Amino acid sequence: MLSLAAHSLCVRATGYQQSLHSIATVISGNKTSKIVRERLKKEVEKMASQFSGFRPGLVVLQVGIEAKHIRLPNTTTQDEVLHSIMSVNENACVHGLIVQLPLDSANCIDTEFVTNAVSSQKDVDGLSCINAGKLSRGDLNDCFIPCTPNACMELIRQTGVFVAGKHAVVIGRSKIVGAPMHDLLLWNHATVTTCHSKTPDLPEQVGRADILVVGAGRAEMVRGEWVKEGAVVIDCGINHVPDETRPSGKRVVGDVHYSSASQRAGYITPVPGGVGPMTVAMLMEVFILFYFILFIYVFIFVLLFSLIRFYSFTFEHYILLFFIKFK
Repeated sequence: MLSLAAHSLCVRATGYQQSLHSIATVISGNKTSKIVRERLKKEVEKMASQFSGFRPGLVVLQVGIEAKHIRLPNTTTQDEVLHSIMSVNENACVHGLIVQLPLDSANCIDTEFVTNAVSSQKDVDGLSCINAGKLSRGDLNDCFIPCTPNACMELIRQTGVFVAGKHAVVIGRSKIVGAPMHDLLLWNHATVTTCHSKTPDLPEQVGRADILVVGAGRAEMVRGEWVKEGAVVIDCGINHVPDETRPSGKRVVGDVHYSSASQRAGYITPVPGGVGPMTVAMLMEVFILFYFILFIYVFIFVLLFSLIRFYSFTFEHYILLFFIKFK
């Protein structure tokens, strides 16, 4: 009788533990981005107190839509866009430039040509072939990394899950999210599979993922039953679907079916409130860090140049005194 009761309690306890693990931990981009912004604020204040000339400058260039800095109408030609980029490249007071994509112009504009026109030293979006090439080679400390993949890596770190040795699956191969995400995971020692519209066995691939990053641009494409138990799920998608219960008649969803995936995943990002706010925070972090390094280099160069001039003047002075003395 006692053994039967004990067995019953054991079954109930096991079921209870399984139910505890069936709900994923939410990875909040809002909370994490707030922490990053607060840290950056303190770092900038500290830098500004130590170096009076420390003032990072960033320019955002947008075509066809409202922009805070450079506004170009949707009748803008490619030459006009390139002229604007060149003027920013040559402006020593500006240390970063973002070209807002897509380029919404009535004229034909080569996006690849435009993004590569941005100086690699100011390409904080990491979209130029120079920065993308360095990332693909693993030169992570010598390039700008696209902000969304960088945000995804930070959110994964927040879970405490180590990337090294894990099987990661990336859905999507865009130059902004999928391709750089693959490279980041690879150079952080994960075994990476990239899936896309031509992948025939997508559910099987997803089911193998310890870490799943989705940036396919299709609303709730990844179903919960595909997800591996305990996996880390990072949803980069932003899609609008009809919803009559909302005043706008629609709601925002990701590329992952959240309600079902959260029953199997160990960690999952919500949409909205996940990757989005972290992308902005990581842009700020990368830009400020790069500017600080550049500022220090300039400071050291000026200091060395001043010392060389001083000692050169002193040496010449002594030589002159020597000749005057023995003349």
